[in-house]
Amino acid sequence: MKKCILILFLTLLSVAVNAQELSEIEKEILERVEANHQQVLNTLETNVNINSGTMNFDGVRRVGENYMEAFSDLGFETEWVNQDHVNRAGHFFAEQQGDSGRKILLIGHLDTVFEEDSPFQEYQVLNESTATGPGVNDMKAGNVMILYALKALKEAGAIPNAQIIVALTGDEEDAGHPISQSRKHLIEAAQRSDVALGFETASGFNFATVARRASYSWKLEVTGKQAHSSGIFSDNTGAGSIYEASRILNRFYEDLREENLTYNAGVMIGGNEVSYDEENMRGSVSGKTNIVPKTTIVHGGIRFLTMEQGERAFAKMEAIANESLSQTSVDLTIFDGGYPPMEPTVGNMELLGMLDELSRDMELGEVNAYDPAKRGAADISFVADYVDGLDGLGAMGSGAHGPDETINLETYKELTKRAALLIYRIVNSE
Repeated sequence: MKKCILILFLTLLSVAVNAQELSEIEKEILERVEANHQQVLNTLETNVNINSGTMNFDGVRRVGENYMEAFSDLGFETEWVNQDHVNRAGHFFAEQQGDSGRKILLIGHLDTVFEEDSPFQEYQVLNESTATGPGVNDMKAGNVMILYALKALKEAGAIPNAQIIVALTGDEEDAGHPISQSRKHLIEAAQRSDVALGFETASGFNFATVARRASYSWKLEVTGKQAHSSGIFSDNTGAGSIYEASRILNRFYEDLREENLTYNAGVMIGGNEVSYDEENMRGSVSGKTNIVPKTTIVHGGIRFLTMEQGERAFAKMEAIANESLSQTSVDLTIFDGGYPPMEPTVGNMELLGMLDELSRDMELGEVNAYDPAKRGAADISFVADYVDGLDGLGAMGSGAHGPDETINLETYKELTKRAALLIYRIVNSE
């Protein structure tokens, strides 16, 4: 199936190698982006300087209020969807109703990984090409890009009767549970749309994301026989919980390897008495060198490109876990409600072909599919079963999630222009 998709994609690109002249309305859209660019930078600075770490509910809401006002000014109907029931701040939605052309869902997120106690709090321009700030690249610049791409389109009269929904979630960095509730409104928006575009960070002018891997979590709870260590490995005493957990992890390492599949053991805690806080992934343990340990817990994550690949990996993990060493038992849990995969569908490839053609028309170069193994999970994955999608359309930069996070200011305007024209062309495509 993957080979067929790739062959189709290469065929699509082969017919999009010659740059075409932009239409007059497209040129007008670009002029409006150009004219509004200082507003873009001002809006970005304002929002970066509001701390909106996922668990800073007031900060997330304040950023949402900024967008409420801005989208209302563009004539969009706006809504704040409260998420108290999943212990999160909420989501911002804006909608222009219409029945002309393809219906588009534009996705971003208001929250960042930098909470109120983070020392990294301020937007700063370092030089003509670089600015830094918490969440400036992931993904406050992408949110602003959505706003000003639509502003340019509205000012040019390019999308008068198009249905466009904007969804800026408030907990992308740490989604509320259950997922069925925290992503309910996003999925409902996708079910009323034809195409979803995600404005997570760009990986350069020449790449876009047609596939993202799923992100699930798993937990091993291993029980051994507590006994004097002098008898370890005997038939009566057995191997103990730590050796059994180590055996399983080593087999995972040796036997589960395949392209686009990764599995990480994030926490391991084992001994005589174990206390583990699953939600916060921390715990306490006690034991002795002369006692065979009774309990070991391992909590990890697994990423895969398709559900078929994930199910196959889960089955292998179960089989390995069930080959227990003497006097041990294992309970392996694969948690439901993780980020699903955004699989590389034919429809996604067609959108990439459109972006590639547009990029050539703008003399920005070709656009290829980005390696899904190099990207994390994102909200677009939750809607991938309902609409064709493309992600990685936001700003370029570096250091996301770290104290040196930056945005590339030199490329920001051109990427905003390209995003605006992509929305225009998708709306008007068959």
